[in-house]
Amino acid sequence: MEFNGSHLIELGYRPAKWFKDAISYINENNLDEHQIAEYLVQFKQPDLIPLHETAQDFMINIRAEHESENDNVEKVIRTMKVLMKTPTLIGGAIMPDACPTGPEGQIPVGGVVIAKNAIHPGFHSADICCSVMLTDFGKTNPKDVLDAAHSITHFGYGGRPRGEQMPMSQELMDAFRENEFLNDEKLISIARSHMGTQGDGNHFLFVGTSKNTGNTMMVTHHGSRAPGAALYDKGMKTANRFRQEISPETLRENAWIPYDTEEGKSYWEALQLIRQWTKENHTSIHDAVLNKLEIEKENRYWNEHNFVFKDGDLFYHAKGATPLDDKFMPDITGPRLIPLNMAEPVLIVQGKTNERNIGFAPHGAGRNFSRSQHKRSLSHKTTEEIFNEETEGLDIRFYSNEVDISELPSAYKSAKNVRTQIEEYGLCEVLDEVMPYGCIMAGDVEKNAPWKRKKKFRKA
Repeated sequence: MEFNGSHLIELGYRPAKWFKDAISYINENNLDEHQIAEYLVQFKQPDLIPLHETAQDFMINIRAEHESENDNVEKVIRTMKVLMKTPTLIGGAIMPDACPTGPEGQIPVGGVVIAKNAIHPGFHSADICCSVMLTDFGKTNPKDVLDAAHSITHFGYGGRPRGEQMPMSQELMDAFRENEFLNDEKLISIARSHMGTQGDGNHFLFVGTSKNTGNTMMVTHHGSRAPGAALYDKGMKTANRFRQEISPETLRENAWIPYDTEEGKSYWEALQLIRQWTKENHTSIHDAVLNKLEIEKENRYWNEHNFVFKDGDLFYHAKGATPLDDKFMPDITGPRLIPLNMAEPVLIVQGKTNERNIGFAPHGAGRNFSRSQHKRSLSHKTTEEIFNEETEGLDIRFYSNEVDISELPSAYKSAKNVRTQIEEYGLCEVLDEVMPYGCIMAGDVEKNAPWKRKKKFRKA
């Protein structure tokens, strides 16, 4: 009788990649029962890793300031309780700007978790290294900076067209080609075309003035664009292969790559390269604006708020949380940045690790309601009325020329409440504020998306 996969399962083995080769070897060599047992010793599988029986402890740095926030806060705490049963996790925290991102058990925005010897791609999600950069333009007129930036930056789908692309450094391209996860010419081509782009959603280019000095400052907010999304897809596939082999009880979105494997080391290196790409992307936009205005920067600093940070064998996964501890950032360039919304200041902060913040601060204002819920709540007003009410006195621009009301200030949590809770829980210290002058965002990129125009043309 021919030996097959069912026999391996009967012998107590879990389906794995090696099944096919082992079955072929056993059948080709006509192994008997004793020889099969001896041959299969090399494929001994580790015991399955169960979920924690109870959720690991985590710090709660959030409370509902208004009844409209009750549902959001309850959902965030519930999802963290499920999440913290994941076998690798030993601690965590939620920030005042926290909000749920998906099904129960999925890490919320504003969540930080500590994993031992494991990297969880689902905890940084597709927007790897979403980050903020500030450049101090001295006494330059804020309108001049915003106008120059508007002529240079790029929002929306895809990359820059040929002839308008910003160069990606050769050193970084070479490093991509040496990494198992990034050595993909299509991915590298996308990385080149997306350099100098900011995407859509809540990403922005903000101009304001320092409360302390009066200097004009430009702040950009975006992540790693399509190259990061491609790495995330590969990382999730790898993590889920491990999940099926070692911890099938773990939720799919919480799968991990063990760091002490070849895949783990390679994925960690890939994350650092995507981090470099993202910083280079911010820098390209900032330097181009400086060059157009023919001025030198007075200062610059940058930090990610959606990334994985390593401390020995512990991996701190911040899904929308600002790293404060210097050990998390190998290229410290100054204090950290917390943007709130287009009508509120960008906070310039510093802080030390304590038991409540575990080394992190909030990353923004978060949401109490989904985009669609927010739009429905304002359906009694016109888009123009909403825009005029919420942006009075500010120079607010949408790159697509279509207002996105789900990115206006009322779409976000109360900035005042977030700031109150930062102070109440002792999360960080505010050093300065960049008072808003104006802002550029993608806008409603769906309204006149190319595929929708094509569909309308075909119908016509």
